[in-house]
Amino acid sequence: MGVSARLALWSFVETGQAFLVGYAVAHAVDQGFLAGDVRRGLSWLAVALVAVLFGAPVIRGVFTQLAGLTEPLRDGLVRRAVDRSLARAVLGGAGGTDRAAVSRLTNQVEIARDSFAGLVLTLRSFVFTAAGALLGLLSLHPALLVVVLPPLTGGLVLFLVTLRPMAAAQRRALAADEALGDHAARSRAALRDLTACGTGPEAARRGAELVDGAAAAARVLAGWAAVRTAALGVSGQLPVLALLLAVPWLRGRGVTAGALLGAFTYLVQSLLPALHTLMTALGAAGARLLVVLDRIIGPEPEPEPEPAGVKASAAGRHARPEPAHPAAHGGPAAAVELRSVTLSYGARAEPVLDSLDLCVAPGERLAVVGPSGIGKSTLTRLVAGTLAPSGGEVRVAGREVTGRAPAELAALRVLVPQEAYVFSGTVGDNLAYLRPDADRADLDAAVGALGLRPLVERLGGLDAPVRPAGLSPGERQLVALARAYLAPAPLLLLDEATCHLDPASEARAEEALARRPGTLLVVAHRLSSAVRADRVLVLDGTEAVCGTHEEVLERSPLYRDLTGHWNADPAREP
Repeated sequence: MGVSARLALWSFVETGQAFLVGYAVAHAVDQGFLAGDVRRGLSWLAVALVAVLFGAPVIRGVFTQLAGLTEPLRDGLVRRAVDRSLARAVLGGAGGTDRAAVSRLTNQVEIARDSFAGLVLTLRSFVFTAAGALLGLLSLHPALLVVVLPPLTGGLVLFLVTLRPMAAAQRRALAADEALGDHAARSRAALRDLTACGTGPEAARRGAELVDGAAAAARVLAGWAAVRTAALGVSGQLPVLALLLAVPWLRGRGVTAGALLGAFTYLVQSLLPALHTLMTALGAAGARLLVVLDRIIGPEPEPEPEPAGVKASAAGRHARPEPAHPAAHGGPAAAVELRSVTLSYGARAEPVLDSLDLCVAPGERLAVVGPSGIGKSTLTRLVAGTLAPSGGEVRVAGREVTGRAPAELAALRVLVPQEAYVFSGTVGDNLAYLRPDADRADLDAAVGALGLRPLVERLGGLDAPVRPAGLSPGERQLVALARAYLAPAPLLLLDEATCHLDPASEARAEEALARRPGTLLVVAHRLSSAVRADRVLVLDGTEAVCGTHEEVLERSPLYRDLTGHWNADPAREP
């Protein structure tokens, strides 16, 4: 006998159990207590009690057979997830490695198994319990079905009608909430950039649109939730109320008091609890199961449309009129080289950078500009090797940076972020952190070049202790910049590392860093940084434009717009 047959057998036993409870109560009243035969009434109640107590072995038998259905499903989903992930890796589809494979193999498969088990239990229980209860009502008197069935069926149909639109509304509400949260997080982290670029009003308008969209999605979801609540009320409460109101009519058609009490027993003990459990399970476990199955066995997502990320234009892909890859013509390796670099934060997310090609020559100073959230910091992290691209290659000094050990990366580049790090120790220890063999003359040279002497004298000299909390953000940035000045790495990456400095200090720091041997890549905080650079890379969300300040002014409407915003506030310029 198969698993399904054994499960059906136990379910038929449950049908008999549901039938006996109401039937025994009705006969205990009519043939026992109302007829003056107490012994017979108690005998029928004993039958009802045995039927209730027999529910425990029935449930045990059902759970014993349930594993035979759920475990094969789990094994099949695991095989499907593994096959899909391996096929994706072999074919080298968009997005590269399938990073969601582990989640599908563990969390999502378990969710599917548990949800499926819950649905099987609930549906089976409802079908066989309802069958037993309805047969019991029919056996007591057919008129009882005339009263109970319409509201019961109406509420159930109304609930089933809400399943698909409510699931769609839940997906839309979730997507709207995620979009709003992502926008808020990006805007909060880039307030300074929004102000510097003059794009605050645009970000505020976008935020208002997302708030309106999330509110509209929430209203739609609330509307369907109200319909579902009404369905629960109709099916869960109206049958009892209808039976109470119909008592005179039923009595007139020969329905006994015992039959009425049995009908109430069927409703309260069997039908309505089973129906409520069914609706709850379909509304929760059913939705989870559909979503997870779509992730595991659904069709592969369609390729993303032409991205709103960053794609280099043919005119702006390469650094200078000389060859894009100097090493191929016998020249030195490029200081920085990006070959069709794509990065997406998620398998289905739009790329932040898409097929970006870039070549920066040794000794060159490149400024990167663009509105907040467009990918400037992402670009510096990719070049620094702290973030791996979804596709393409990132090379520094001719060597690919992805997957390199931290010690190897430290020899190639120095990344100075917006929030500078200063540790407890002496001034000299902080400055020589990236170059432990620096002597006193080297430290003095860095202090003078970066304009750090007033701060060092105030602290008490190079051997004086530093208390990080006692330094302003701008002072901490000067210490970090002097540390980078001393570093032996040939490439410096400044990710708005001068945003807390005044324009004069920023200009002095950038000029000093540009004079040291090596290449400088700066995420510009002010227009002056872009003007001082050899070239400017503009990321605008549709294409990347690269050239001198004058060239980019001609070719990039966004750069002209940003230049106008920057120039509108003279206080921002030196």
